[in-house]
Amino acid sequence: MPKRNFLQYFIITLKGLAMGAADVVPGVSGGTIAFIAGIYEELVKTIDNLNLGFFKTWKKENFKTAWQVYNLSFLVALGIGVATSILLLAKVIGSLIESHPILVWAFFFGLVLASIVYISKQLTKWTPAIIISLLLSTIFAFFLSSLNPLAETHSIGFLFIAGFIAIIAMILPGISGAFILLLLGAYQPVIGLLNQLNQSIAQADTVLLIETVGKILVFILGAAVGIKSFSKALTWMFRHHKNLTLAILTGFMIGALNKIWPWKEVLETRMNSKGELVPYIEKSISPSNFNGDPQLLLAIVCMIGGFLIIFILEKIASLKK
Repeated sequence: MPKRNFLQYFIITLKGLAMGAADVVPGVSGGTIAFIAGIYEELVKTIDNLNLGFFKTWKKENFKTAWQVYNLSFLVALGIGVATSILLLAKVIGSLIESHPILVWAFFFGLVLASIVYISKQLTKWTPAIIISLLLSTIFAFFLSSLNPLAETHSIGFLFIAGFIAIIAMILPGISGAFILLLLGAYQPVIGLLNQLNQSIAQADTVLLIETVGKILVFILGAAVGIKSFSKALTWMFRHHKNLTLAILTGFMIGALNKIWPWKEVLETRMNSKGELVPYIEKSISPSNFNGDPQLLLAIVCMIGGFLIIFILEKIASLKK
């Protein structure tokens, strides 16, 4: 495993912050950020290698050796960034989407659009199989992004299943874990739990804290089982069919653009946990058909801003290479 100094691990934590921020938003994938940041394959391989052999190495050698062999400094640095970002930004991003939906979605649309360009450039050969795979994954992702969400639920079993499924999406570039949670009807409950955690700590409410932490741990357990189950398949795909895998991931991202298109028509609303009416079922429309101020000029500026962020990150990464 690569040897790193404190500054390099700090940079990994910053990348984790960006991944966490992306995973909070339905439509943007933390896996995309990991791919752009150049840590995607290392992340998948590290997760795939993580097993009970850690304890055998610890017993046979020592704890430090086991820690280094399993690249846990990388996982901890990244995990701190992801967790911090999710806890701090869950409420902020949720508020921004409520107050400035068009501009926020336009920014993320530009972000994902640039990510598509970046990942598609990694394709080394365009064969009929690659093109067909890209088209099929695009159609599938578009179909998935058009599905209506399920009713929300707070049950323990459902939280485990939601964590299991969502984490697979979170690690895949192009498929948003938050969007999968939205489809399952688990997005509001999970965001509510994160806000509830902050509230229980601020108010020193022990009962609420224990209840909230218990539910979050169930969700995390589901995520841990899901990511471990899926990482092995993904590692194998990258090792043996990297070009095909990149084509499928690119298709997923193209199809997912439908979900984060800034201009929507609300077809149906629902009551959230605060007793407020919020959009439930929407469809993408052109800015000219939008009921209200489409904020077209500002939206375009935000799209360009999102696109440029990925473009700059790509240039920085290429300069390092």
